[in-house]
Amino acid sequence: DNRFDLSLGMAYGHIHAGPEALQGANLGGLDLSASYWFSKHWAVEGSGRGYVGTSGVGNVQANTIKGPFVSEYMFVAGPEFLGPHNKHGDIMLHALAGGAHFLSHDGWETPAQVGFYDNQVAPAAVFGGHIDLNRSEHWVFRVTPDALFTRYGYSFNPAPLTTLTNPHNNWNFGLSVGVEYKFKPNR
Repeated sequence: DNRFDLSLGMAYGHIHAGPEALQGANLGGLDLSASYWFSKHWAVEGSGRGYVGTSGVGNVQANTIKGPFVSEYMFVAGPEFLGPHNKHGDIMLHALAGGAHFLSHDGWETPAQVGFYDNQVAPAAVFGGHIDLNRSEHWVFRVTPDALFTRYGYSFNPAPLTTLTNPHNNWNFGLSVGVEYKFKPNR
């Protein structure tokens, strides 16, 4: 019966920092989400997620850089559906779309020199949901597993900006664990 809710969780996100990066990047950060409920089963959800960490580099000649720092910030929104639920917990599904900002912090090298994407903002989507365990009338323990989709482009001089064609680098996994606060309506 709540109209609004707000959640904050510790987040994990796996990404590929570039089309030539040999390893994926395991990043940590925060997931801040809010929902406005229109009916008992439907809401609109907005989420801001920030991930930071290190990544392996591409197979680039004469490259001596190891584990440069990368970050990704996602801002997405979309519909949320309340599935099976009772007073102890619930399962919700969401499909969110928006953008992601990728930033490599690789020192004097350019992103292309280490096989990374260019620093950029790109389309992003999040498909998944929440598993909530109600601890009280207002407080909830929340687990959020998601499939993360990003569509970064890259350029290698003198080639113009190109689009990544390997679909496996577009899809990644994210997980957050935290708490939610439900704002109850005035009675």
